[in-house]
Amino acid sequence: MENATHLFFGGLIVGIGATALVDLWAIFQRQVFSAPSFSWCVVGRWVAYLPRGRFLHQNMAKTPSIQGECIIGWVTHYVTGIVFAVTLFLLMGVEWARQPTPYPALAFGIVTVIFPFFIMQPGLGAGIAASKTPNPNKARLRSLLNHCIFGVGLYICALILAALR
Repeated sequence: MENATHLFFGGLIVGIGATALVDLWAIFQRQVFSAPSFSWCVVGRWVAYLPRGRFLHQNMAKTPSIQGECIIGWVTHYVTGIVFAVTLFLLMGVEWARQPTPYPALAFGIVTVIFPFFIMQPGLGAGIAASKTPNPNKARLRSLLNHCIFGVGLYICALILAALR
């Protein structure tokens, strides 16, 4: 039981930290490269339509907005990061949590790009792996890079957490 608690709370903290690093990366890209930021409000709109039976949209920007969609989107963003981190901790076990190594965290971060490519982007109307966007390869690369940053964040935050114990 102690190990499960350790893995859950470790994953919770690391998930928040790794997700925050992705957000800092987005701010950096916007400030330095004038790169547009992803709207978590749009994700909130998509999530808010799920209980209404609408999973796929032609164009999420043209779908009527929902009250509270920004909050829903940001909560979804962080809950997803936490779920991913807890999953990594459960897969790797207590020993990895106590002495994290970079490869599993980075590899896991990269693998998580499956979710936007095959679930979120099609649901938002962007197609599988952003195939319906104006520049699919650029969108794919940005998604992959963001998930690499998430993997780096998983490792750094797990390392910090292990050092604090």
